[in-house]
Amino acid sequence: MSNSTTTPPAPADPELQLPSTPACHVPFHRPAIGLEEEREVIDTLRSGWLTTGPKTKRFEQQFAEYLGARHAVAVNSCTAALHLSLIANDVRPGDEVITSPITFASTANVIEHVGATPVFVDVQPDTLNIDPVQLAQAVSPRTRAIIVVHFAGHPCDMSAISAIASEHSIPVIEDAAHAIESVYRGRKIGTISRTTCFSFYATKNITTGEGGMIATNDDGLAQRLRVLSLHGISVHAWDRYRPGEYKHWDILEAGYKYNMCDLQACLGIHQLARIEAGLQLRRKWTARYDEAFADIPEIIPLKRRPDVESAHHLYVLRFATERLNATRDQIMQMLQERGVGIGIHFRPVHMHQYYRRKYGYQPGALPVAEDAGQRVISIPLFPAMTEAEVQHVIDQVRDLVRSLPK
Repeated sequence: MSNSTTTPPAPADPELQLPSTPACHVPFHRPAIGLEEEREVIDTLRSGWLTTGPKTKRFEQQFAEYLGARHAVAVNSCTAALHLSLIANDVRPGDEVITSPITFASTANVIEHVGATPVFVDVQPDTLNIDPVQLAQAVSPRTRAIIVVHFAGHPCDMSAISAIASEHSIPVIEDAAHAIESVYRGRKIGTISRTTCFSFYATKNITTGEGGMIATNDDGLAQRLRVLSLHGISVHAWDRYRPGEYKHWDILEAGYKYNMCDLQACLGIHQLARIEAGLQLRRKWTARYDEAFADIPEIIPLKRRPDVESAHHLYVLRFATERLNATRDQIMQMLQERGVGIGIHFRPVHMHQYYRRKYGYQPGALPVAEDAGQRVISIPLFPAMTEAEVQHVIDQVRDLVRSLPK
């Protein structure tokens, strides 16, 4: 890893250190963008070709090789990847799609976009991943697909889920927005199901600013996804406009404007080259957090099962709020006042106003997810953190828990 992307050393001047005081601020995330990305962007700007072209194709090939998948189709977001996956699996109005409530809104929103009905299934209390037992009970004659979410980078129980899907001939779509590096029982996430959808949003383990990818081993499906991702056009712009190679094109389907451009791919190419180095640093900071919070009974850690490898996208603290005489939102505010950037992953989707109003969800419908949604706070976990920043987060969390009345 080059000097431009290694973890920066702590400053030598004591006044520039990050002591455990509220005056310091550690952001929830800080992307690691190096000179390699800058040079690649400049090369593309000077090339005269900015949209989907050779850099995007290169990124797709390298991403597929990293996963060990036959195909990777670059798009402009994980949301687009999920939407296209539903369409390519012929999910239509009147169908049902089973999914998790512990996820970002887009996982459920895309089900709405195709006119289907999201069926939320509760999660396992140890990992907050979808519960296969309850998933099996939720399958109906209208079920047309299952979207599983690898929460925080920890893979779902894909053996159990795949068995359920196979029994009912239902395709599985994996929302792997958190799980680029994840491995399930020796198999990379992205090589197991019909389609797997990845995110390169600004806070993800690798970023293109905005962007996403669909991985599949199905040749015909990959071709359809490429067509759908750019207006349904039979020949993409790079293939139409190369010197001396203009080709007429046709509209094969009423597609979408979901393509990734070369400027985005410039970032992805070099982010991907450093992905394993970044993973090692997130593992290091995760181990530090594990050790630091192990003796605090008011913090309930998520479990990492021994047969999987997590991408360590998030470090989620679940607070035993009843022991602290404070709500999660009060703890959230106090951590921010102490200079710790936070995220909330997630308030359960079925409890948001739109889904409550449309489908009549009431508190108690999915108790595990709802309980977690009132307790979770994600703390900073990114490769560009310094030792001092990690220690600042640890000190502030520990000090805050000690200071609250028991």
